Amino acid sequence: MPTTIAARGTPGGTVLTAQEREVLRALGCGLADTEIAAVLDLPEYVVAERVGRVLGKLGLRDRAAAIVRAFDCGLVVPGQGPRGPAPGTAAGRRTDDGGPRLRVSVLGPLRTSLAGRPVDVGPVRQQAVLAALALSAGRSVSRRHLLDAVWGRDMPDGNVVPVYVYRLRKKLRLGERPDSVIRRDRYGYGLVRDVAEVDVLCVEDLAARSGEAARAGDLSEAVRLCARALELFRGEPLAGLPGPLAESERLRLTRRRVALAQRAAQWQMRLGWHDEAITGLSALALEEPLNEPVAAALMHALRCGGRRAEALAVYDRARRHLADDLGVAPGEELSLARRAVLRGDAAGTAGLRAGAA
Repeated sequence: MPTTIAARGTPGGTVLTAQEREVLRALGCGLADTEIAAVLDLPEYVVAERVGRVLGKLGLRDRAAAIVRAFDCGLVVPGQGPRGPAPGTAAGRRTDDGGPRLRVSVLGPLRTSLAGRPVDVGPVRQQAVLAALALSAGRSVSRRHLLDAVWGRDMPDGNVVPVYVYRLRKKLRLGERPDSVIRRDRYGYGLVRDVAEVDVLCVEDLAARSGEAARAGDLSEAVRLCARALELFRGEPLAGLPGPLAESERLRLTRRRVALAQRAAQWQMRLGWHDEAITGLSALALEEPLNEPVAAALMHALRCGGRRAEALAVYDRARRHLADDLGVAPGEELSLARRAVLRGDAAGTAGLRAGAA
């Protein structure tokens, strides 16, 4: 049920949802985002969003101010901890029947945590098996597919997949059930849907919501959600993991990140946030020096921001990289962007539009 809490500088009150009220209570207890995620059984990116909404709704500067507000409005009592159900009880998180969540992050070196604690899931091939299960998005993966995905042509003899799955189950078990995290059916293996959370799926959820916000005309919310998705990338996806699947997913997820960054820049430009778009695209251009659409988008943003000389410098830098690394000349898109800068007209925006696809 929505709760009205007075916001700083407002005579009336601000309505917090029940979920936001729980977040404010957790903040009042001094919990960090990771701890709130464990207590409320939420993904960390959702916790971060709700913390931001609570601070914004109540006009609070930071988390310290939120702690004071939680005490002021009676959600937390000094010396007694939170009122109502305490963190860790059935109202604050899953019961033992539901179990704590497994979190798998592949948008960088593989990271795995169980009940909020990091877990070493073993050697790199074993990590690659877990990554393959995480990337299957709830589908069952056959033993043959895992062999192809992780070993490719260097396929081993024996029952290496069942052995690796057995070891992963031991490391990732919730309670006494061996299939509490990794299930098995007649089609193969898979992560239990209601237990496992994978950062790639979080990115796609945020990207979908950002698209919905943009279609509804709320471009600032679309940019915010897109930025949250980009924050989940921690470096090269699946860094260090072997196998054909890891190799192909590295390429796909890198392209996905570039597309999201271009999409965010497009919306920022439509909002007139030229400096923000330039900052994001400049960082992306340094990481992707051979990506002509990114360079073209950056040139367009710089031109719209009145920075014509810098836009031409971007073209020159991209041209040198293409010549030195690939032995080719700039393509049509980059050439059109250069001509648009020289003419000072509105042409040559294809590089920016490409990121919204």
